[in-house]
Amino acid sequence: MSERSRAENTREERADALPEYAERVLETAESIPPGRVMTYGDVAEWLEEGGPRQVGRVMALYGGAVPWWRVVRADGALLPGHELRALAHYRAEGTPLKEAGRSAEGHLPRLDMRRARWDGGADARGHT
Repeated sequence: MSERSRAENTREERADALPEYAERVLETAESIPPGRVMTYGDVAEWLEEGGPRQVGRVMALYGGAVPWWRVVRADGALLPGHELRALAHYRAEGTPLKEAGRSAEGHLPRLDMRRARWDGGADARGHT
């Protein structure tokens, strides 16, 4: 193999690799137990790096392969455009929900953040 081919392969491998921060965000999402959630800000705080927007960006770009429905908005609103898919996951996992009032847009429930929020406590798998 020529030197040029090796250099091209190395560039391709790096282009396919996730940024380190993204890997850490996705690992954190995977560690959230079924039926529990963390906010974007909680994940950033857990990692001691970035903020809610950075976590949201990672989830938007790379989160499809992890339990994305467990990383949520702080107000408990379901992710716009993915409400029904997320709701199916929440119901299957027994995630605490607050039923929507009749005046709520679309009559969709919200997450009961007081009961569903996970702090990474008892069953946390390796704080990074």
